Amino acid sequence: MTERFGNGFAGRVAVVTGGGTGMGRELVRQLTADGCDVATCDVLVANAEETRDLCRAEGNPGEVLVHRADVSSEDDVRSFAAAVEAWRPAVHLLFNNAGIGGSVSIVNGERAQWERVFDVCWYGVYYSTITFLPQLLRADVAHVVNTSSVNGFWASVGPTIPHSPYSAAKFAVKGFTEALITDFAVNAPNVHASVVMPGHIGTAISTNSDKLLGLDDPEKLRARYIGAGLDPDRLSPAEMLARMERRGERFRDTALTTAADAATIILDGVRADRWRILVGEDAHIIDELVRADPEAAYTPELFREWNARVEAVRSAG
Repeated sequence: MTERFGNGFAGRVAVVTGGGTGMGRELVRQLTADGCDVATCDVLVANAEETRDLCRAEGNPGEVLVHRADVSSEDDVRSFAAAVEAWRPAVHLLFNNAGIGGSVSIVNGERAQWERVFDVCWYGVYYSTITFLPQLLRADVAHVVNTSSVNGFWASVGPTIPHSPYSAAKFAVKGFTEALITDFAVNAPNVHASVVMPGHIGTAISTNSDKLLGLDDPEKLRARYIGAGLDPDRLSPAEMLARMERRGERFRDTALTTAADAATIILDGVRADRWRILVGEDAHIIDELVRADPEAAYTPELFREWNARVEAVRSAG
């Protein structure tokens, strides 16, 4: 393995989508701390501005450009790229990090919700890659880092929960990135590609996704309860919303891997020029289990084994 960025990211230019919270924010913080200038976008631009202000307060030498963009909109991505090009003409690092979650059924879920998840998680990666490619080609060395998920090789969050749009998108991101390895080697050898496959990372993706999908609307909350076989009339809309918020907090606070640790693992992988970057012990465990017995990947038994091993790691840590 070579180390194209082995001396660090100082003097380089990076683009990070979804830099307002979670792994995106931590990537911006760590890159700017290393002296890299970073352009970041977020659909919630106030969050990205908080990231910029945090980097400045920490005294990071790298500069930050903030732009509002919904990565599922090609026009938004083009506007972001134009702003970056006016700021810095060449880009060395593109982190296609933006994404939203969503356990939506193709059988009885809302099509608009299904497509919203898929569009952000897949088209956001595709649009950003093709739009920033001219700026990547101007750099002496460049790297595209696409965030997939363990759900990009294991389309499950449990044997009773449909997870089709998110998993479909993350499978697409993984396959796209693997195909880019050869495509870039033949047609753009200065550009390399990596696929990032995180497990459960301590971020606000659950709460943010619910809000972006409009699931904090009282009627949608009621429908969600009904779909889960629960009685929505037992709780007021405020109580249902509070439960949604607590669920998001539990997701964030019970993760084995923090967003900061995840960003460090990703950046170490890029420095080492690794094309496949698993993030978190839980990701390594499910990768091992699925590879060992692919036919059992979607059985309750495999899920229980994965969960038991993850809990053992949690207890030991």
